[in-house]
Amino acid sequence: MSVLRLGAWAGITLRCAVRSGLSGVRRRLHRSTSAPAGPGPGVRLLVELGPTFVKGGQLLSTRADLLPPHWCEALSALRDDVGPVSPERTRRALERAYPAAPDWPFAAFDWTATASGSIACVHRARLLDGREVAVKIRRPGISRRMRADFRLLAAGAGLGQAVPPLRKVPMRRMVDQVGAAVLGQLDLVREAELLALLRRNLDGLMRVPEPLPAVSGDGVLVMEYVPGLRGFRAADFTREQRRAVVRRILTGVFRMLFVDGLVHCDMHPGNLCLTAEGQVVLLDAGFVVRLDPAVKRLFAEFFLNLATGRGERCAEVVLRSAEHVPPEADLDAFRAGLRDLVRANHGRTAGTFRLAPFATRLFDLQRRSGIAAAPAFVFPLLSLLVLEGMINDFDVDVDFQAEAIPVLLTALPG
Repeated sequence: MSVLRLGAWAGITLRCAVRSGLSGVRRRLHRSTSAPAGPGPGVRLLVELGPTFVKGGQLLSTRADLLPPHWCEALSALRDDVGPVSPERTRRALERAYPAAPDWPFAAFDWTATASGSIACVHRARLLDGREVAVKIRRPGISRRMRADFRLLAAGAGLGQAVPPLRKVPMRRMVDQVGAAVLGQLDLVREAELLALLRRNLDGLMRVPEPLPAVSGDGVLVMEYVPGLRGFRAADFTREQRRAVVRRILTGVFRMLFVDGLVHCDMHPGNLCLTAEGQVVLLDAGFVVRLDPAVKRLFAEFFLNLATGRGERCAEVVLRSAEHVPPEADLDAFRAGLRDLVRANHGRTAGTFRLAPFATRLFDLQRRSGIAAAPAFVFPLLSLLVLEGMINDFDVDVDFQAEAIPVLLTALPG
């Protein structure tokens, strides 16, 4: 499989290179000086190489601790827009999941997908007992292909780091970290277990669909269907309702980060929804990270020191959590830089505090000092970064840092 995938990579890369070259020639012939519309050739290549590269690129676009800002900006153009699996292939996938006639759990099944991603599609169905459900079906053959991709990427990263100009680029570490996060999304049994845990942990704050493992199958996850979901449109709610929603979300997220240690890292608008009554609904537990208790405490300490303006202590927490601190690192400059960064951002409301620039500057300080951030310390920041835009749209005056303090004081007694 790996040899076949390597051949496919080569063919796709050559085709994209030829297409990009021809586009460049056409622009020169027309004396065009403007930049080409749409994503650059590198992004188009990743899309054509398939879901491994789309998912990996999306994740790396958030990893400013590993990549320079202009790389992250280019990768952020990647979108998980994939056509649905055909009804015929969906039918075959279900027949493999439920090979015996008595195992078939559906009284009705909608063969048109309601959502379609790189790894799975979601369909509506009705069980034999009358319950409405959502059925997540892993794309046929996707697991074998993605695992072959990451084996090849790991081998290539190992070779690449032997080349002198690339020795300082953490290629193998990037592949290992991204691979673990992306391949974890293939395991629908694991996702069902995580949904059940999130549902228990967030009870009263967010609604998480109930997984139904008794009627799920190989490559198929059946879960409760939540009707009437809508996006975060500020005009649909009063100011008081918006403030209540945002505080409920922040309390839930801070509970994940600082108390439970089970963190949903993919709370984009497709996975975080509202009912007409303003109930918060959290979907899709494919990208959920379990924090080691020591890392969970360190992250809580970092955020408490940020919320209380103690930059020197933030720097010490980062150094204690790092995977590697090189002997030649200028730690005094790192501490001074982080102290200034915390001082400049302490006490700001959501209207003036921006987590993305803060995190970018933090990661830039680490990268320049050669301090390798532990992925378990970085992933929690992702859960906050993807929420920031929605929070600002809904309640620009919320004090993002102060809202964390009650949960932090519970998580860090004494």
